Amino acid sequence: MAALARAAPRTARLLAPTARHALRSLPLPPSLHTPHPPSLAHPFSSTALRGTIIPYVISREPRGERVSDVYSRLLQERIVFLNGPVEDALSSVVVAQLLFLEAESSAPISLYINSPGGSVTAGMAIYDTMQFVHCPVHTIVVGQASSMASLILAGGEPGHRSALAHSSIMIHQPSGGAGGQASDISIQANEILRIREKMFDLYADHCKFRDEDRETARKRFAQMLDRDHYLTPEGAIGQGIIDHVLKKRPSAMASTEGEGGIKGTNAP
Repeated sequence: MAALARAAPRTARLLAPTARHALRSLPLPPSLHTPHPPSLAHPFSSTALRGTIIPYVISREPRGERVSDVYSRLLQERIVFLNGPVEDALSSVVVAQLLFLEAESSAPISLYINSPGGSVTAGMAIYDTMQFVHCPVHTIVVGQASSMASLILAGGEPGHRSALAHSSIMIHQPSGGAGGQASDISIQANEILRIREKMFDLYADHCKFRDEDRETARKRFAQMLDRDHYLTPEGAIGQGIIDHVLKKRPSAMASTEGEGGIKGTNAP
């Protein structure tokens, strides 16, 4: 037994290089996120995800078979995922994917959202990139789009903002804490108020009805954002946040998100 105990560390040392080589032989997934990005050894490394099983798929190519994680495979179909709290690490991954796909083609991008919201600045990075790229970004809620994630949802291509039948949308005004001297607290409070006014403007710009002027839409959202305001997909259509409720997609093509469901009055 003592001999086996002494041999065990040597066996581990012999096996470790092989294991590391096996990990490096697989392509690093370009679109994996986690609700806890700071824990990742590498922002794209699936091995650091906490207890999450990421399926790998095999693609047959002329030169043989290629193994990739499912998120990388979907990225080839111009599908991007926004999963988990909106934080800087997740935001940078989504922004990078949007810019990469824009460079590849001008075809639409599908952004699937399941997020409770999070940082305003991280969310604005995603929102601004969506407006910046030339290709349209179709947004789809799977699960929930709350807080900052609801603005990202509303900022999608008009006529192509959708929600699955039992998803949830929640909107509210920004919140934050302040500490320090009275003058510093006042400065931070004014910044939160400035962001709130900007939110009113952005929701009004994207959710205004055809027969509604911008100021009326702004007042409507100023009232709703005063407290947590939960919406069903049908309720979100009624407020102009989305255009479609998806029940079942009639074909396997990713370009048909707007079919097979309920349409809003703003949908073409």
